[in-house]
Amino acid sequence: MTTSYVPGTALSEEGARWLRTSAERIRADDGALAALFPAAGRACGRAPIPGEPDWTVDQAVRAELLLALSSRGAALGRTLFDLYAHGDAAERLAVLKGLPALDADRRLGDHGLPIVRDALRTNDARLVRAALGPYGAEHLPDHSYRQAVLKCVFIGVPLGSVSGLDRRADAELARMLADYAQERLMAGREVPSDVWPLVEPHPAVLTKVRALLAEGHPHASA
Repeated sequence: MTTSYVPGTALSEEGARWLRTSAERIRADDGALAALFPAAGRACGRAPIPGEPDWTVDQAVRAELLLALSSRGAALGRTLFDLYAHGDAAERLAVLKGLPALDADRRLGDHGLPIVRDALRTNDARLVRAALGPYGAEHLPDHSYRQAVLKCVFIGVPLGSVSGLDRRADAELARMLADYAQERLMAGREVPSDVWPLVEPHPAVLTKVRALLAEGHPHASA
């Protein structure tokens, strides 16, 4: 979902009214968010949004509620981390997915990174994928970004869903992925196909893998 807009067809009249009222309450008092954020699923539903396969109604509504906050910078980061830390998986996803919109005018800056880093420490593929959305791709340092991409490969998150690879994939990431591919081949395991497009532009890092193939290693053909 590229904007914070919740399609009118995704909400019932009652749900739309709840969202308007709740956003007004938060604009008047940021503290109101703590009670309203968890209630979004019950009030507005949790169905998928047609045409937006990665979003559900409750996630989009919660993103709207986040945008009603008036705080900025470190204060905003603390509020978001508290929501994330005390939320269930659906609420954590909504916080992660709301980060790009909150940073659109630089009102968040790097203060959302503790949330991204926490999500990347989990083995929940949904959270890891959301952590590597546009916000994570923009703000993660190079080393952390490379490690996060490698984790996606480890836990089966498709690299096509990772933001920023078109500009952040580099020779060091290619080396890390080539080492991973070598280990997989040596163990007789398949290498995910989405690894190769990131490795092949850097042929120097493929030396070991090519040596396995040339030597007819018993597992290389896997």
